[in-house]
Amino acid sequence: MHPIESAGRSQLSGRMTLTEQLLDALGREIVLGRFAETGFPTEAEISEAYSTSRSVTREAIKMLTSKGMLSARPRSGIVVQPERSWSLLDADVLRWMLERKFSYKLLRSFTEMRLGIEPTAAALAARNADAQAIEGIERGLKRMIAAERGEDDHLISDVAFHVAILDATGNPFYVQLHELVNTALRISIQLTNRIKGHTASIPAHRRVFDAIKAGDAAAAHAAMSSIIADVLVLIEDAQSRETDQGKARKRVEKTPARSKK
Repeated sequence: MHPIESAGRSQLSGRMTLTEQLLDALGREIVLGRFAETGFPTEAEISEAYSTSRSVTREAIKMLTSKGMLSARPRSGIVVQPERSWSLLDADVLRWMLERKFSYKLLRSFTEMRLGIEPTAAALAARNADAQAIEGIERGLKRMIAAERGEDDHLISDVAFHVAILDATGNPFYVQLHELVNTALRISIQLTNRIKGHTASIPAHRRVFDAIKAGDAAAAHAAMSSIIADVLVLIEDAQSRETDQGKARKRVEKTPARSKK
């Protein structure tokens, strides 16, 4: 059975348009490697499996092609592209990849990217943020504090704080990263909180806010760098522990059971 035959209309539900739903369903299937052996289905096969019109199917495929995940060749038809060709800075692609089987490598790579973006964003916010932008960051911090009391959501409030800083830079390129960081942080914070066993440090985030409010770019950069560097250490420690546990299990499995006399 072709993987597309086991998917079908049941996957297409929610508030998204049919094209967005089909895009999401096919994107997830590609990331999971469902078409590695069978090849990507034709437009007709997709339309039949998902009960979508050819125009909806064609538009979804066009969007996947623009994300570097598919290519259409005259004699080969629609072909899944290798992962190195995918647009990892596309919010959908990154979300599908982060939602895939847990990967320390991908989580570390994304966190390293954050280290190259967010400290500078915090410094820019310290230089450029107006009163309204400062209030936006403070709202995020207050929501994080409320979440500690059980009055808000830990994940959503943490993301709101970090995204508000991007908006506060006054730099249109950083603002354009809003969707990317919003999408990816929701998943990466979930994963790092799961590793850590508790939520983000309020004092560490308060230091970032205080530095931005004071207009101290260097302090804002350092405070944000410290938060993300701690996440990298957390990932490395968790991966190391898991590796050690795996080795220990293998040693136990190889140890012959002692026979009873």
